[in-house]
Amino acid sequence: MTGSSDRLYRTDAVRELERRAQDRMGLTSDDLMERAGTAAFQSLRRYWPEQRRLLVVCGGGNNGGDGYVVARLARQKDIDVKVLALADIPTLPSTAAAAAKRFRDAGGVIQPFAGALPQDVELIIDALLGTGITRAVEGAYAGAIQQINAMHRPVLALDVPAGLNADTGAIMGDAVHADRTVTFMVLKPGLVSGSGSECAGALELADLGVDPVLFADLKPEARLLSHATNAFPLPRRARDAHKGNFGHVLVIGGDVGFAGAPLLAGEAAARVGCGLVTLATRPQHAGMQVAARPELMAWGVDRPAQLDPLLDRASVVAIGPGLGQSPWAAGLLARVLETNLPLVVDADALTLLARDPVQNERWVLTPHPGEAARLLDCSTAEIQGDRFTAVRELQSRYGGAIVLKGCGSLVATRKSGVTVCTDGNPGLASGGTGDVLTGVIAGLMAQGLEPESAALTGACLHGAAADRAVLEGERGMLAGDLMPWLRRLVNPGT
Repeated sequence: MTGSSDRLYRTDAVRELERRAQDRMGLTSDDLMERAGTAAFQSLRRYWPEQRRLLVVCGGGNNGGDGYVVARLARQKDIDVKVLALADIPTLPSTAAAAAKRFRDAGGVIQPFAGALPQDVELIIDALLGTGITRAVEGAYAGAIQQINAMHRPVLALDVPAGLNADTGAIMGDAVHADRTVTFMVLKPGLVSGSGSECAGALELADLGVDPVLFADLKPEARLLSHATNAFPLPRRARDAHKGNFGHVLVIGGDVGFAGAPLLAGEAAARVGCGLVTLATRPQHAGMQVAARPELMAWGVDRPAQLDPLLDRASVVAIGPGLGQSPWAAGLLARVLETNLPLVVDADALTLLARDPVQNERWVLTPHPGEAARLLDCSTAEIQGDRFTAVRELQSRYGGAIVLKGCGSLVATRKSGVTVCTDGNPGLASGGTGDVLTGVIAGLMAQGLEPESAALTGACLHGAAADRAVLEGERGMLAGDLMPWLRRLVNPGT
């Protein structure tokens, strides 16, 4: 993504910003539209300089007006431009109508959309809907979106891909899948999480010359964070350091058939620098786990009371990887919840927690959308329909720090609000990667990070490791492939 802002603003804040730009900077609606269209055209020429046959599909609002500006500028550069309109010019808002008139006055031709898009084009400009969509697209707009996607031509979306909710990232029936999106003035939350990331493609911010002072007091919906922009919070180790200085993580999990899950979490905790790691698991698994990774300790536990000596030595507990939902699992979780230790709770432990919810400010919960739905007693579709609201509700209901996993993972804390982690890729869509994240966060907490800092740092670190590992390909990337990269990333400058 290009652009300097790390704050995300909802559409109501964008409208207020437009008003302020007009009142305090003297910018008219025409000025803003011309700047938006110019920024989009410049992006088009930077990334597709050889394309000479352009299709601009314009809707009935100001997003369509931005498209008319792009079309006029392209025509002035002798680019073959076809413009299809889904709304009659007299019905457009005045600013968009003026932009359409300037295109026509420059010799441009506007054809009504009659249900089909021309095939003899090299690049498509999506100027259909922009921000503000709150219901499913239908009729001609749905048809146009479907045809744009079916043409398999490069697509540049203006502000927000048509059909994507700018505030939530939900697809409203149908949405354009753009190769690139130029968004105007500020970043919108719907562009960076869930389906929004897939629909937007490469994301570019054009601030239109609006003074940042104008939105200094506007409350952002969220902020962006990456491993590269997040200063690593752990100091260089002292020369006389020993393993006791760096905490002891107890990983609890591994019901029958799931011995590998706690092993992955335990190794991840060690790879990010935890001094000691113990696994508490089914007795039949302990020997094989130590054989696989002898640096870890493993204890077989049959009943909750057997956790007590392990809890006495632990500084952080990670519970859930491969835990299952049996009475054995429920008993172990109940015993852990009686302690005052910092916790990382994941996987099956989250499903058990959903049955008997409690609050805790000392833990980090790391649900995927299905687990989040159970925690909030709703559907997965509702979680994905508004991930920002969901993660805030999870934090309010359960306390601590929440990591809502997925494309554009969200981290919510009471202090910092919602943060979007921009690291990560589809290679993480394989078994065990969530267990690695659990171990990463627990290992950071064991070394002294508070739950909030560990959640933020851990989510970005986990994604950044995946972004290194994916250089050998997304398909076939395994959770274990992250381990060497975790070690490198927690040792910056080496």
